[in-house]
Parts: sequence; structure tokens; C-alpha cells
Amino acid sequence: QMMGLLLCFLTLGSVALKHTAGGDVCVSGHDSGPVFEEQPSSLIYPEGLTEGKVTLSCQARASPAASYRWLVNGTEVPLGLDRYTLVAGTLVISSPEPIRDTGSYQCLAINRCGTIISRAANLKFGYLRDFPPDSRSPQTVYEGQGTFLACQPPPHYPALSYRWLINEFPNFIRKDDGRWFVSQVTGNLYAAKAELNDTANYFCFTTINMEISTKSTFSKANQLTVLPDANPRKSAPTIKVRFPADTYALAGHTAQLECFAYGNPVPKLRWRKVDGLMPSKASPTVAGPTLTLPELTFDDEGIYECEAYNSEGSDTYQGRINVQAQPEWLQVMSDSEVEISSDLHWSCVAAGKPRPSVRWLRNGQPLSTQDRVEVNGVHLRVSNLALEDSGMYQCVAENKHGTIYSTAELRVQVQAPDFRLNPVRKLIPAARGGQVMIECRPRAAPKPSLFWSRGTELLTNSSRITVTPDGILWIHNISRADEGKYTCFAENYLGKANSTGHLSVRDATKITLAPSNADINQGENVTLQCHASHDATMDLTFTWSLNGVTLDLENSVGLYHRVDGKENIGDLLIVKAQLSQAGIYICTAQTVVDSASASAKLVVRGPPGPPGGLLVKNVAETSVELRWSRGYDNHSPIGKYVIMGRSSFSSEWKKMRTDPVNIEGNAESAHVIGLMPWMDYEFQVIASNILGSGEPSMPSHIIRTLQAAPTVAPSGLGGGGGDHNELIITWTPMAREYQNGDSFGYILAFRKKDTSSWTTMRIPHVESSRYVYYNSSLMPYTPFEVKIKAYNRKGEGPFSQIAVVHSAEEEPTVGPSSINATALSAFEIQVSWEPVHQLSANGILRGYEIRYWRQHEREAAADRVRTAGMEPTARVSGLRPSTRYHVAVLAYNSAGTGPPSPRTTITTRKPPPNRPPGNVSWKTHGSWVTVRWDHVMAMHNESAVLGYKVLYKHEDQAALKFLDKGKTSLSLPLPKDNGYIVLEIWSWGEGGDGPAHEIIVSRDSGEKFGNTNQIFLFHRGVFEKHDNS
Repeated sequence: QMMGLLLCFLTLGSVALKHTAGGDVCVSGHDSGPVFEEQPSSLIYPEGLTEGKVTLSCQARASPAASYRWLVNGTEVPLGLDRYTLVAGTLVISSPEPIRDTGSYQCLAINRCGTIISRAANLKFGYLRDFPPDSRSPQTVYEGQGTFLACQPPPHYPALSYRWLINEFPNFIRKDDGRWFVSQVTGNLYAAKAELNDTANYFCFTTINMEISTKSTFSKANQLTVLPDANPRKSAPTIKVRFPADTYALAGHTAQLECFAYGNPVPKLRWRKVDGLMPSKASPTVAGPTLTLPELTFDDEGIYECEAYNSEGSDTYQGRINVQAQPEWLQVMSDSEVEISSDLHWSCVAAGKPRPSVRWLRNGQPLSTQDRVEVNGVHLRVSNLALEDSGMYQCVAENKHGTIYSTAELRVQVQAPDFRLNPVRKLIPAARGGQVMIECRPRAAPKPSLFWSRGTELLTNSSRITVTPDGILWIHNISRADEGKYTCFAENYLGKANSTGHLSVRDATKITLAPSNADINQGENVTLQCHASHDATMDLTFTWSLNGVTLDLENSVGLYHRVDGKENIGDLLIVKAQLSQAGIYICTAQTVVDSASASAKLVVRGPPGPPGGLLVKNVAETSVELRWSRGYDNHSPIGKYVIMGRSSFSSEWKKMRTDPVNIEGNAESAHVIGLMPWMDYEFQVIASNILGSGEPSMPSHIIRTLQAAPTVAPSGLGGGGGDHNELIITWTPMAREYQNGDSFGYILAFRKKDTSSWTTMRIPHVESSRYVYYNSSLMPYTPFEVKIKAYNRKGEGPFSQIAVVHSAEEEPTVGPSSINATALSAFEIQVSWEPVHQLSANGILRGYEIRYWRQHEREAAADRVRTAGMEPTARVSGLRPSTRYHVAVLAYNSAGTGPPSPRTTITTRKPPPNRPPGNVSWKTHGSWVTVRWDHVMAMHNESAVLGYKVLYKHEDQAALKFLDKGKTSLSLPLPKDNGYIVLEIWSWGEGGDGPAHEIIVSRDSGEKFGNTNQIFLFHRGVFEKHDNS
């Protein structure tokens, strides 16, 4: 009768499951519920592409295979009808239309084990309308002023990218032209300052990018006219393009901030993070109009400042980046097989910003608290599980940035006890005097009653035997008498089963030599001993742990070594011990039945650990107070501390000056002195003891010292030059580290030498490096005494030492009084003149300028050569042969040239013959060679030959010999080794040198004919072999 009721119950349960799952029963160990392998993704489809298809993918792994349904905006998609086709699980929409098909699509995968629902995929349609046909109003702007042209893009989806054309395609405005900026937010075109050549027609060019197509369109002409301004005014920057006061961006994505300013000169732009260091990944864009922060993290959150600056001033703007995040799982549920009538507890925890909410689904339907189900945010609890609770469960975490799904299958089991998969161990070894645990874990649902017997004796709890409620048998203080067979019996209302194992008793394992405590210095070696005895029928292994963590001696990278020896020895060698290796070492000797352990303490003394809690207090102009907490002394007292620091202008840590100079080991604060005002610093503290210096502390937060008046004067004071009636003063701009504060500038003082009153000028720009003083009554080359100092918000610094600078020079007023020219050759002349005496006070003569021009040319076309000193003679080369030249000489200074000297005329000599010596022959005599050649005859239009030059070269040596025209031969020594000589022969005369004839001569030591050596002659690139007699 009971079996009949049980069969009835199981049949009813199967019917219920069949009904809820929409198929036959889900078979445990054979079937599995659906799990998504591919889910649909959101898509933007081009509007108007009516011949195409939209494909939304969906594929699930399941046994038996899943069937599929689709929802759009929560409503069933009529598959097989109209334009919807199902290919496997994928939905194909033919001829998609915006009005009918826009929406949120979800796929359901179903088999007899349950149903799951996919993430939502949004189908949207992208479009870009044309610009309106209406013409646009012309714009005018004065030269030097800033302006912008509005794009006014047409309706579109999604976002556009913008470019601007000038007059015609494809003449685009270049991105690297710092005077122009195209906002990718509004599409507007901005010019920092207009120039006359900007007058043109401008077209806004918009592009939309979708996965399968791209479309562009451009606006009607924006006509811009730039009006001339005779004196365009300079202006400080004014920021016109501003990023939002609050920008929200997603972690892992890219944030872009735009900033652009009007100004004359064109402002430069730079970015900084106000409340921390600028992320290094932004460095390529920190000096441009668009700051780009790729792959955002929460560390990038904060306030960012854009500064526009030029020589006239600066402007700043600040805004905040708020980093948010899509949901991300921290904890999810996993597939579970749970026995009937027990309880289930699942948790799903997700991170995200804003914090995600969590909801639960069973077989695709929402779960809420009712009857046996309790839904409490991230927790799901189902009590007294029934068969109908089996199925597919999903937890869904969502915030405004996204939704994520986690899936698990629940199987509620009902089964009579069965030991086939998990029997009691057949042989159970145990150590004498120890204890043993024998498990009994049959498969059964609901939970069975469990009891143990030894032979026919039912085992109950006693002083040596414990049977736990979950069926585990413990036997304590084991003796040989405990050997034998032990049987576990299991029973529930569906049936009974049992399983038997044999207990075998062995000798206990004991430590015979335990490790000893040790105290060593860092870098030393130490051996920890460990010996043991054990039952000879079993293998013995040793393991070591440090502070409770087992050491992996196979992969310890040389830190630990096992000492090779007998099986019962497990000594541990520690090589070059480090501080991290100090602690409690436990040696464990282990067999399959028991283990024995012994411990020892290892103390490693070394340099101190890093100090903690570093704080910066009492920030002043040139000093700060640091406070810290002591780090570990690593068993050797801390002797002293050193403070390291670095400014924003150096990446290197340097030792800082402190008060006191030597910081004792018991100190926890000190003053850092000698800092620069208005400078960003960060600090580290390093402790040391007799064993060395430790690791530095974590860096402090970055502080900026207070402002103070400048303490040094600008350097490089000088000047001079310029136009008439000008005094130009120059200096080196002060580096940032010497400015000591903001609102920085220069005070310039100057006076004529030997006068008493100073003229002062205030120059409020840090980048300024010159000042031009104009006075129409200023005499040329007047000496002025000049000094300069810096100022900032806090006051003025000291004046520099006085420098003497002269006003602009005037050109020399006199020229050389007489001039003489001599022809040196056909191509060169020598010019000399009476020097100009430095009598006038209008400047310093720098040298002379020689002007020369051919007789038939105008003086305006003259070539010029300048001397770099006051020498009254110079050579002019590169002239034409047999040509008449006019020559004049002028004195010059930094203002220009003076009047010319009286001109003179000179004719260059005839050119030398343009032929090298011919019919060259030679003859050897022992270690000498004699070379002969024919006389070179000059033609009527060539200068006469006055002689010959022979250049003799051997290895790195060279010698030049001059011969008069009567000699046409020369004897020269041959090298003693087997080397060669190079000879060059050419004619010379009044017109200069003629072309050279080159020969290469070497002696051959391999063959000899009588007293004659074989000689090789190289003539014009060809080797010839001569046998000389």
C-alpha cells in the first residue's frame, strides 16, 4: 500500500513537471537546461535600406536541443508570419522599417528542463537628413579678433563627426592648425583670431558612421569676410568653447573634454588635474584643445582645468569628470542539485555605479516573495523544496548603463539510498594511537537515516567512538583490536542500502629530531632540521609551512632547498634569507594514515620596514612639517630617518634638507626646509639601522608650498640692435621654479649712462623676454644702464646687477678713402684699402663689405663679400678669367653699411691651359723612378706656363715639388715595401693651375728580369703593365 502511494506521488510530480516545463520529464544525469552561447546585440540599421535584413543572433547549448521564441517590447514576435524568419535560434527581419521594427528584442530558449531569457538588444534606425536649402547670413569680423561659424546640423541619429571645407571639396581645415578648432560636440568652427586671408566660403561637413554604411552631407556656404585693421590690437585669451561643469563617463570608455579660446597672439592651451596628478595616458593631448582620457578608471575622476595663455595674459575654466560603471558580477549562483524538502539559498552580487538593482526569474518569469519563495534583493531563498521548483533560474542586475544576466539550473532530487557512486572505502589504514574518520555518503533524497555496525554489533557513541548526525564514524586512540570490517546502513522512505570497509591498523609516525629556533641576519643561510620514524609498510613525506602557508619547495625560485638524504630526514635549507621568510616554520612528517609535526621560530634581522601614515602639516613658503608612524624595525633598532622629496619638475627623488639635520630613530616628525615657494612637492621617509636602509614609505599626497616674493633676479640681461630711435632690452624668462607665485611679471628700469633718474616699466607676462623702448630724440648708440627684477602677487624680488645696453646703431657715415686691387690668378683677386678710423659715436664697426661686379653689369647686381674683422685686406675668389671687374669697399656695423669707397677696376688673368701634361713616360733605376712628360703649350687666349708641380703621395705621406718651365722630368724614390706611389703632375702660371695627370706606380717583387723590376702604371682608370729595359 505504501509503495502504491509513493508511485502515485512520483507520477503526480512528473505530471506537474511535464506541465510546467512544456515537455516530458527532465532526466537527471542525462538532460541539461539551456545556457546561452550567443545572445543578440544592439544594432543601428540605416533608415531607407528597405531591401536589406536585420539579423539578431541567439544560440543556446541544451540537452535536449532548445526551441526558441522572441519578444519585442515584451510582446511575442509572430515567427513564420509577415517578415519574421527563425534560422536555428536567430531572428531575421526582412525589409526592416523604423515605425514597425524599432524596439527592444529578447530571445527565449526552452527545453523540458526550463526556460531562459536573453539580454535585451535594442534595434534603432540611423539617419542623417540634408541641411536646409536656405542660404546663410554672411558674417564679418575685424582682423585679429576671434569668431565662430555655427554648423546647425540637420536631424540625425546617432552622433555625427564634423569637419569644415574652405571654398571647395576636399580643401578641409587641418586639425593641426592651432588657430582653428572644430567642436565635435556642436559642430561649430572657431577661429582664435581672424586673418585677412580667412575671407572665404565655409561649409560644415557632417558624417554619420553605422556598422554597415556611412553617410555625409554638407551645409550651404557660410560666407566670412575679414575686414582689415591698420593696428590689430593684442588681447588676452577668452575661453569660448567650454566642456560641461559635470561630465559623466563610463569606466573602460573614453572621455573627451573640449576647450578653445579667442586671443591675439593665438593662445596656447594646457590641461591639469586640479585634485591630483594628470593621468599619464592623457599626455599626448594635454597641450591641445581636446583632452582625451582613454580606458577610464575611477582614479581618473576629479576636477580638470583648461588654461589658455599668451603673452597678454591667461584664462582658465574647470569642470568635473564623474566616472560611472555598467553592472559587473562579483558573486553569482551555480548549478545545484538539491534533495527534496531541503532549503535553497542563492546570492547574486553586482558592482556598478549607480549601484545596480537585482531581480530574479524562474523559467523566464519574474519571481517575487510568496508561499515558500522569499526574494530579498540580492538573496533568493526557497524553503521545503518540491519537484516543481526544478528549472532554470536567472538573476538580473541593472542600472541606467546596462543589464547583465546570470543563469543556473536547479534540480530537486528524489531517490532511494544508493552507494554505487560513493561507497565506503574498501581499505581504511589508520595509525595506532591516532584517530580515523570513515565517511558514509550515499546518494539519497530526502536525507536518509544512517547507522554503523562492526560485524553484528551496532555502534553507538562512547569514549572512543563517535557517530555524527551526518553519518561520519570517528574512532579515537586506535589499537590493534580495532582492526576489522565496518558497515554503514542508510534508509529513507524510498528504500535501504549498505556499504562495508576494512580498517587496517599501522604504526604511528613520530618526529625524532625537531627543528630549533634560529636568529640570523638578512642574507644569511640557515638549515632547519627535521627527522621522523614511521610504519615501514608506508611511504613517508615531509612538508614545511611558514606562518600556516605550505611552502612549494619545487617552485621556490632558489629560496628554499630540501637537503638530500635518507627517507626519514626532511631538513630545510633557507638560502640568503629575506625578511619575508621570518616566522613560525612547521615540519610535518606524513604517511597516508597519520602525520606528526614540530615547529621552530626563525627571526630574520634586517633593515627597517617602510614608515607608515606619512602626513604633511604646517605648509609654509619654504618649509613643511612631516609626521609619520614607525614601521617594523625588523629586530634591529631604527637608528635614523632620511626624508626624500621631489618637485613637479623632477622625477628623481632627492635627499631633502631637514630640521633637525640628523633625524634620530625615535623621531616621528621633522621639518623639511629649503623648499621653493609655490612649488608642488611630494615626500617619502626612509628608516635605517645598522643593517642598512629600508624601503621608503608610501609617497605623501602632493602639496604646494605657499607663495612668496621672488628671491632671485632674471638672468641674461642684455640687448642692443633694432631700428633707429629704439632701445631693445632682452633677458631670459624666469623658469617656473623661481617665480614663487602667480600674477608674475617683470619690472624693468633703465637710464642714460651718467644720469640719475631711472625710467621703470612693468611687464605683466611671464613669457616676455624683450622690451622695445622708442624715443624719437634717442641718439644712435647711446649707452644705457639697465636692471631688472621680478614680481608676483606677494611682492617684488631684488634687482639684477646693472648691465650696459646701447640704443640702436646708425650706419657708418664714412667709407674707406682709397682702394687697390691686384689680380692673383684667372679666378682670384686681392683687394686692400685705407681703414676707416672709428671716430663717430654712432656704432661699432664690425668689418668691411667688398662689392664687385662685371664691367657691363649694374652696381645693384654686385656680388658681396664681408670680412669678420678690421683687417684692411681680403681675397675675392670664384671670378671669371680675362674679365674686367669694378670693385668698391664699404664699412658696416649692426645697423647696416656706410657709403662706398671710390671704385677701382681690375682685370683677371687669362685662364691656365685646360690640358694636363701629355705623353707621360717613366723609367726605373734600382729604387728610383724617373718620370718624363711633354711641355704644355699655351694658346693665345691662355696664360703662359711658368712651370710644373708634382705631388708625390705614399700611404699617409705627401710632398709637393715645384719645377720651372724648363724642366719636364723628375726622379723620385720608390717605397721599400711592396706598396705603391701616386703621382699628380700639372702646369702652373699666372692664370693659376691647370688640370692634373695622375699615375700610380708599384714594384712587383714576384718576377724580375735581369736588373729590371716590373712596374704597373695606372693612367685614367686603366692598369698597364710595362717591362722596362
